[in-house]
Parts: sequence; structure tokens; C-alpha cells
Amino acid sequence: MIKHIDVYGMTCTKCEVRVQSAVLNAQGVRSAKADHASNRLELEGEFDVQAVLDAIVAAGYSLTPDTPQTSKQTPSTHSDSNRYLLDVSGMSCASCVKTVESALRGVAGVQSASINYADSSAFVVTRGDLNSLTTAVEAAGYGAALRTDQDLSSRDRAISRQLYSAAMKSILALSFASVLMLDMRLGFLPDESSFWLGVSALVFIVMAITGGRYFQGAFTALRQGQTTMDTLISLGTGTAWVYSVLVILLPTLFPLESRHLFFEAALFVIGFVNLGKSLEEYARGKTSLGLQRLMDLQPPMATRVTAQGEEVVPVELLRIGDKIRIRPGETVAVDGMIESGRSAFDEHMLSGEVMPIEKVGGDLVTGGTINLDGAVIVRATQVGAATVLARMIEAVKEAQNSKPKIAILTDQIAAVFVPLVILLAFMALAAWLWIVPGYSHALTAFMSVLIIACPCALGLAIPMSITVGVGRGAASGVLIKNSDALQRASKIDTLVLDKTGTLTAGRPTVTNLLLADERDTARIGVIARSLEAMSLHPLARAINEYFADAVPMDVSNFETLPGGGVRGDIDGVPCVLGSPEFVRGEGCVGLEDIALPDGTLVCVASNQRLLGILVLADELRAEAAEAMAQVHNMGIRILMLSGDRSSAVASIAEKVGADEHYGGLSPAEKQAHIEQLQRSGHKVAMVGDGINDSLALSSADVGFAMADGVDIAIDSADIALLSGSLLGVPKAILLSRQVIANIKQNLVAAFGYNVLLIPIAAGALYPWTDKLMDPAFAGLAMAASSVTVVANALRLRFMS
Repeated sequence: MIKHIDVYGMTCTKCEVRVQSAVLNAQGVRSAKADHASNRLELEGEFDVQAVLDAIVAAGYSLTPDTPQTSKQTPSTHSDSNRYLLDVSGMSCASCVKTVESALRGVAGVQSASINYADSSAFVVTRGDLNSLTTAVEAAGYGAALRTDQDLSSRDRAISRQLYSAAMKSILALSFASVLMLDMRLGFLPDESSFWLGVSALVFIVMAITGGRYFQGAFTALRQGQTTMDTLISLGTGTAWVYSVLVILLPTLFPLESRHLFFEAALFVIGFVNLGKSLEEYARGKTSLGLQRLMDLQPPMATRVTAQGEEVVPVELLRIGDKIRIRPGETVAVDGMIESGRSAFDEHMLSGEVMPIEKVGGDLVTGGTINLDGAVIVRATQVGAATVLARMIEAVKEAQNSKPKIAILTDQIAAVFVPLVILLAFMALAAWLWIVPGYSHALTAFMSVLIIACPCALGLAIPMSITVGVGRGAASGVLIKNSDALQRASKIDTLVLDKTGTLTAGRPTVTNLLLADERDTARIGVIARSLEAMSLHPLARAINEYFADAVPMDVSNFETLPGGGVRGDIDGVPCVLGSPEFVRGEGCVGLEDIALPDGTLVCVASNQRLLGILVLADELRAEAAEAMAQVHNMGIRILMLSGDRSSAVASIAEKVGADEHYGGLSPAEKQAHIEQLQRSGHKVAMVGDGINDSLALSSADVGFAMADGVDIAIDSADIALLSGSLLGVPKAILLSRQVIANIKQNLVAAFGYNVLLIPIAAGALYPWTDKLMDPAFAGLAMAASSVTVVANALRLRFMS
């Protein structure tokens, strides 16, 4: 029977997981689908309703409205919300990030807003609309537009144009500054004031061309009562230009020792800043590669059935309610319900169950599963953004725009950094005016402090590492859904694994052959290979691999009986292959003479006489032992928690070297075991693939889901292994450690430049050197700090 129950207290996907896991433990429940938006639970099976209701209440949810939720699950604030990924233009430092974040979070309905400076993007969760977000960003002095999947190629072209523009501006400013610096050393230019007034005008034009964006940004920030990197650059270079013009026009205002021109310093600063920006743009162009590879996996076409006939259309055009024909061997393109036909489906990616499941009209099918041996018509119930792949792509976008807890410190510092630097610059100005007569020393220290403290590197330190790391992970088959998962994964000391579909291969293989007569050894291989060569069934693939040396013969009158087996004539003799029940139904004899073992059995018969029985089982993944050895080498303890019988669990545990193993566990018992480990102070990661794993995945500090597992397990996990290989687990853990280490290195570099060089720029070494830092060198050092951070983050792309 199918029954709908109202369940109250569900606020998010994880709540749906808890409810579904709870009711699936009730006897007779075959399937369960919860929807927190409608407070509905749909059940299928023959079950005791009261037992189901008791399970819902025991899980911490209510059967009546306005009842407080007692679940341990943290309620989500993102229910019924819109999610937008915006391109943000005009940001130049960590202070800009803070300004844009504050503007977005001030919009009514916004629940969260996270800015990725390295990617020039913002990810916003809001109950409001897109227009309110773009309006707020523009009011703060920046540009904003919705980013779509189709924007990636055009965005890459835009980045290339920005890279070229920044490089050309850098060359122009540095070339002009070099000429002026050479004149300081060689004196080949005239000394007349009129000539230098012309030079000042030319310098002004070059500054406007190459650094106009900084002055415009500073003015916009000033109107908003904010200070940014643009403020520091424009204040420093603008002061240098104005001071130099005054020296030309009114030299008597200045002591003789202060009559220096700073035109070349202003241009060097802008040139070096642009050089740093061009390197940043280059790095940004490399960060979207992993996301693009995911997008290339989008399913292409499907056969839609209409009143006018059939048409092959792009999957993107499918809508809920559309009818789709799925032929044998085709992958299901959408989630849906079978309207007509019957077939067996390979659903090992859905539930971890290796054996095919026969489905008829009214049964649900899931996108990504494979139709094996019968044509069906499916009515779509989930399409587009609700598909597994679409959600994975969104997960990468969110992860690249998420912030780990380590970023909180950076945000707090960025809020006060630029005002503090301006204060320090004016303190240096005042101190040197008091220490040394004239303005030259004071102005030099003032400009150097302003320029060298620009927080570009600080803004890049964390998002650059996250963006490159998440992109590298996606490109190598590791989908990291948020940056907090990266930080937590770097600290795990205990790894918990399910057995079926996780440590085992997830597909059947032939483990034994029982012969009715030893003389039939060769003949059974030929018959099995000949019949199964015509089939797309996963058992057929296993049997064909087992009898790979047998030469198939022509088969006439071939017929597939969904859910039973196949039959056909070989050399005029009727032959059948299928389950014991199917073979008996075909009138074959001999089964009663063989003791049937446990496992999945496929019988082969010829002319109504049993030739033998193939025993198939799900075996250990080929890479499982190697993957677990790598995990052990990282100092991580391995536990197996499985619902399978204890003897089967013990056998697999021995093969992979698990430290502890437990069998016969329910989903709730798996969760309780993980929570006990956490109470003991352990950082626990869980690897699973099916519905029965979803509760444990959501309870663990870090959840790993096999990408060939069920959708809800992927939703509950923090990291999905797209490759379907357990080697992705040590790969993800290593990547997390590398990214967190890279972030810490970047923060040390960013803060190190400022802590070390600001005092030097202010004149701390003057008593020993009799020299102050040249503002041009300050600009070069500031650019070097950004280059250091960018280059260090890009190293993640090449780490093994």
C-alpha cells in the first residue's frame, strides 16, 4: 500500500534523512520519501501504521503542527530560499569583500552571504529576489550580475581581457616611471619649470589611464564611509603627484632638502599594483577548470513521447510530467515513475544493492540508473536542477564560495585594517615632520606605509586556496561541498566505513560454478556466453567475463523475460539461462540433485536438462585494501559498521585491515556508535553509499558518499567521491590537509609582509642606514605579497 503521513518539525534535507531512516527500520516499509517543504511523508509497503508513527516521534518529529521539535538536528534557516551566485566587479582587497558582504547581509530576507575575492563572486541565500541584491551591491559602489553556467566561457574571455589590460597598464606605468628614474640618475631632461609642468600633466594622464580605477574606487568607498585598498593607493600616489606639482609651482614653500619630485614613485606604485593584479587575473582563470569538467558530464539527450509521436530532445528541455521512453541499455535521464512496461534496473548506484531490481508500472526510477532488459515509459517527477549532477555542480559553486572557520579572523582584521594603516601613515608623517626639518622624509614615509600595507594578499590568502583546492578536488573526482568540511577532514583520526557498495565492488562477479556433470564444463561456457552476449543485464556482464575464453555461437529465437532470464536456440537445441524458479518453470530437471548454496544463483540448462549453476556475489573493491592502507599510513584508525551479517563483515574487515568491525547494525545503531566515538574526543569521518548510511553520514564530523550511491546519501555527506573509488578517501583527506596548510602559509605570508615591512616603511631602519624606503619599492613589495600568495595557492594544482 501507499500512504501519506503529515510530519511536522522537518526543516531541511537532513531532517528528511532522519525521518526516512527512522521509518525504513519499521517492518514492511519498502520505500519512504519525506518532503520538509510540504511536511509530507510518502510510504510504500505492507506495514503497521502505528509502528511507523512511533518511529517518527522517536526520531524527534511531530504528527501535529505547532509542536516543538526535539530532534538534535540543527534547524535550517535556508528552507524555501533562493540561492544566487553573483559576479561582483570592482573589488580590490579584503576591505572590499567586507563592504560587499555587509551590503548583501543588510538586504531584507538575506540569510547568508559569502564573498570569494579570488573568484570575484558572491554566493547568497535569501528569501528575497535577485534585483534587491544587485541594487545593494551597486549602492555600495560595486557591480553585480547573476552568474550562470553559460557564463563560464564568456567569463574566461573577460578574465583574459582583464589580464591583458592590467599587463598593458603595468607596462605603460613602469616604462614611463623608468624614464623618470633614469633622469634622476643621469639628468638628461631639462630643468625648466615649464617642462616639468608638462611632465606633471603627462604623468597625470598616465595615472588616469593606468590607475584611474583606484581613484574611482576610493571615491566610491569615501561616499559609503568605507576605506579600501583603493583608498591607500589613491591617497599615496595622489599625495605624491600633488606634492610634486607644488614643488614645481611654489618651490619656496619647501626647504631646499625637501624639493624632490615623486612622479616616478607614483607611477612605479601603480605599475607594480597592476602587475600584481594581472597575476591575480591569471590565477582566477585557472580556478574554474574543475567546475567546467563537471559541467561537461551533463546528460545529453532523451526520447520524449508526445501525442504527435517521439522526439529526441536535450535533457534541459524536459519538464516535470513529460513522458520519456527508456530503451534497454539506456541510462534514466530523470527521476520519474513508470507509466507502462516492465524491466529490471541496475540500481547499485541508488542503494548499494548489486542485484537488479524488477520494476513495473507505478514503480519509481531514479536518474542515473540503467534500464537493463525491457522498454518502459517514465513520467518525469524531477528534472533540471533537481538531478544529481546539477546538485553536484551547485555544491562545487557553494564550496568555492564558502568560508572555513579560520576565515573569521581574517574578516575581523579586514574590518579595521585599512583605517589602522591610514592612522599609522599619518603618525609616521607627524613623527618625521618633528624629527627631520622639511617635508621630504615625512612624505616618503607616509607614502611607503600607505602603499606597502595594501591588504590585497590578505584578501587572497584564504579564498585562493579554497578555490584552487576545491577545483582540483572536483577535477580529480572528489566533490567537496563546503570549506568547513575541508578544515574538519584535515583533523579526522577515525574512519568509519559501511560494507555493501562501499568496501565491496558494487557489482556482481561469478565466485563459483557447480556442475551437474563434469563432462558439461566446456558446453556450459559456450551456452552461457552465447545467451548472455545478447543481454545488457549486469549479471550477463559478470557471466561473460567469467567465460571470456568461450566462443559464442549464433542464437535463434532469442527472448528475454524481464526478472526471470533468457532463452534461445543454439544449434537447434533449446537453451535457457536464469534464476532457479525460471528454469524450473521452463520444465528443466536436475535442480533437485544439487544442494543450492547461499548467494545469487544463475542456472544454465540445455534441452530441459540442468548443466550447472553459477554463484554470483559482490566482492571486495579492487582498490579497497590499498586505499585503507593509505588511510592507516596517515595515522587514522579504521572501523567497519555494517548491517550485513557479522561473518561477512569479519571477512571483509580482515582483507582491508580494519581495526574494529561490527555487523548486524541498524542505521540508528551506526549513528549511536559514531556519536559515542565523538563523545570520546575522536574526529570521525564516515564513508557510505545508501539510504541506510545517510543518518551516520550526517552525524559524522565529515561524511564521504560514494558517487554511485543514492542521492540522499550524497545530500547528507560533506564530500562525494565522483570517481566511485575508495582511493578518493585518502586523496580527499590529503587534499584537505594540503589546503589547510596552504591557507596557513598564505596567512603567514600576508601578515608577515605587513608586520615586517610597515615598521621599515615608517623608517625603523633609518638610524642604521640613513635611508627611508622608496615608495616605488613599497609598491613592488606590496605586489610581491600578492604574487607570493597567488603562487603558493596555485601550487595546490600540482600537488599529488
